[in-house]
Amino acid sequence: MRRTIKLALAAAVAALATTALPGAQALDNGLARVPQMGWNSWNKFACDVSDSLIRQTAEALVTSGLAKLGYNYVNIDDCWQVSRDANGVIVADPQRFPNGIPALAAYVHSLGLKFGLYSDAGEKTCQGRPGGLGHEVIDARTYAAWKVDYLKYDNCFNDNIKPEVRYPPMRDALNATGWPVFFSMCEWGVDSPWNWAPKVGNSWRTTPDIKDTFDSMYSNIVQNDQGWHVATAGGWNDPDMLEIGNGNMTNDEYTMHFSLWALAKAPLIIGCDVREMDKETMRIISNAEVIAVNQDALGVQGHRVIQASGSSQIEVWAGPQASGALAVVVVNLDATATATYTLQFGAIGAAMCNDPRDLWLHAALPEAQGSVTLTVAPHGSRMLLLTPCRGHSHGAQWQQEQPQQPAKEQPKPAKHPRRRHHTHHSSLV
Repeated sequence: MRRTIKLALAAAVAALATTALPGAQALDNGLARVPQMGWNSWNKFACDVSDSLIRQTAEALVTSGLAKLGYNYVNIDDCWQVSRDANGVIVADPQRFPNGIPALAAYVHSLGLKFGLYSDAGEKTCQGRPGGLGHEVIDARTYAAWKVDYLKYDNCFNDNIKPEVRYPPMRDALNATGWPVFFSMCEWGVDSPWNWAPKVGNSWRTTPDIKDTFDSMYSNIVQNDQGWHVATAGGWNDPDMLEIGNGNMTNDEYTMHFSLWALAKAPLIIGCDVREMDKETMRIISNAEVIAVNQDALGVQGHRVIQASGSSQIEVWAGPQASGALAVVVVNLDATATATYTLQFGAIGAAMCNDPRDLWLHAALPEAQGSVTLTVAPHGSRMLLLTPCRGHSHGAQWQQEQPQQPAKEQPKPAKHPRRRHHTHHSSLV
């Protein structure tokens, strides 16, 4: 009997996916013109969510000044829901949310912020709460009635139905409500979402869940790099939420984390307790110059342009900006040794003369001809904005419009970044 029900459910979802509601053939909801910024409860609090936590977090985003920097989504992850009523409407936990979700959303909105919830493209959420599979229309109408601005949609208990089939029905149902909801897909990168998700979601997870470790952080950004070609205004690759401030990485590692997420046009979703941040956490996540790279109007995802090789543990990531500058992150994968690295402009297609600016020192560096030499701490990074000198310009690959085409399938990265053994040339200046 259960197998019969599952087969019927799969057929119903497939029918929804192939018979889109009017005007919903592709995602065009006017949202995500730049990567989303905000806060999510999961990394720090997991299931320990409540009305008071969300209200206090929203207040802290405002009083800390983070909201003014763009962190405006306040998102509850799993465990807010407990059941469905007789009409199939999803029900919030009455002990944890005694005032109900609409009142909580209204309070968040009263602070000038936006409100988000979590569900799952499966029968149940990852924590066993009611999922959205087969309930897309009633859930979308409920979320719209509650004035929910953001939906994170997970991938658990999915009955082995392909995500390409399960996710479009929720897109269509949300669009049909007329209420704008940012659709954040979370299918973990299992079915190469960069090849199909741009027409379905405003962002799509490309990776497994992040952990508060250097290896997890760097593995996620490498895997996220596979689909860099398709990120653009309206839809972004998502290597998962920020771990900065949760305490298991060094400040240098957290700085690298933030720099790479910003350069990759990844969502900047804070995952720590913003009510009790230390000064270093605040310094990192409030760096307006780095945030500006993430929110740049050109909307081209920065990507890895030099991989570690031989004895070098240096990698280089770069991406163009609307101003004509090139944003660059130089990372040192060595956990124990400081590196002195000469970045050759020709090796990354940069102009041969640049005015570099260090985005963490908030300082201009001397005009550089041909290269710039940097000291990079163990598991540290340097983030520069290279503005061409007058009469110079960056190479053609940074000037032309980036191709919007599916990335070729690549193998999943190992726990440690892959090393290619070839000679890396650099000279000190």
